[in-house]
Amino acid sequence: MSRYVLNRLLLSIPTILGVATISFLLMRLIPGDPARVIAGVDGTIEDIERIRAKLGLDQPVLTQYLRFIGNLLMGDLGTSARSGGPVTSAIAETAPRTLQLAILTLIVSVPVGCGLGVLAAVRRGRVMDILSSIIAVIGVSMPVYWIGLLLVIVFAVNLQILPVAGNRSFWSFVLPVATLSLYSIGFIARQTRSAMLEVLRQDYVRTARAKGAGALRVIMFHAFRNALLPIITIIGIQFGNLLGGAILTEVVFAWPGLGRLLVDSITARDFAVVQGTVFVIAVALVLLNLLIDLAYAAVDPRITL
Repeated sequence: MSRYVLNRLLLSIPTILGVATISFLLMRLIPGDPARVIAGVDGTIEDIERIRAKLGLDQPVLTQYLRFIGNLLMGDLGTSARSGGPVTSAIAETAPRTLQLAILTLIVSVPVGCGLGVLAAVRRGRVMDILSSIIAVIGVSMPVYWIGLLLVIVFAVNLQILPVAGNRSFWSFVLPVATLSLYSIGFIARQTRSAMLEVLRQDYVRTARAKGAGALRVIMFHAFRNALLPIITIIGIQFGNLLGGAILTEVVFAWPGLGRLLVDSITARDFAVVQGTVFVIAVALVLLNLLIDLAYAAVDPRITL
C-alpha cells in the first residue's frame, strides 16, 4: 500500500506542474495590464513602469515562468500585488472558511442524497421515486448562483430571517450551505439510485431475501454496502468541487473563501494570488483523488488483493 501511495504521489507531480503552467499562461492571455490596474486611473507612465519592474512583468515570459516554477519548487507562492503580503497568508486565511462551507455541505447533502437515492431505488416507479427524481433534476439543472439569488430574495429580503452575506454568525452558513447542498443532493441521489438499482438485481440480494433476511438488513448490509464505490466517487467529486471554492456561491453570498479570493484576484489581475490559489486547489484535488482510491480498499477488501 505504501508503494502504491508513493507511486501515485510521484505520478501526480506532472499533473500539478501542468495545472500550474496552464494557470500561468492563461493569466498572461487575459486582456489588461496588472501594473495599470494597480496604479489606478491617476497612475503615470513612470508609476506603471515601476510597478511592472517590481512585479517582474518587464522580463520575458519564459524568464517569468522559470522563476515561477522555481519558486513553487521551493514552496514560495509569491507576493500579492494588491496587498503586498505573501500569497500563502491570503490562502491560509481564506481556505478554512471554504473548508467549513464544504464540510457542512457534505454533512447535509450526503445523508439526504443517499437516503433519497435508496428510497427511489427501493420504490422504483412509485411516488417516492418520482419525487426523488424531481428533486435531483432541480438540484442538478438549476445554476447554483440562481438558487442562491432565489434564497436571498425569499429568506433575506422578503422574510428577513437570515443574513444576506458574510460569515459572522451561525445563521450566515444557512443560505450558502442550502444552496450548495441542493446542488450536491441532486448528483448524489441520482448516483445512489443508479448504483442501488444495479445491485438490487444481483443474485446475492435475492438469496438474502430467500433466506428470510429482513428488508432493512437486505437494503443496508447487502445492497447499499456493495453500491458504495460509485457513491464514494461522486461524493469525492462533489467535495472537490466545494474545495475549489464553489466560486459562484461565494460571490453571491460575499463569502470570504478561496472562490471569492480567486474572483477578486482575477479582476485585479493579481497574477501571484491566482496562480497560487489554483496551485493549492490542484494539490488538494490530487490528494483527494488518492484518498478516494484508498477508501475503495477500505470499503471493498477485494480491491486491495
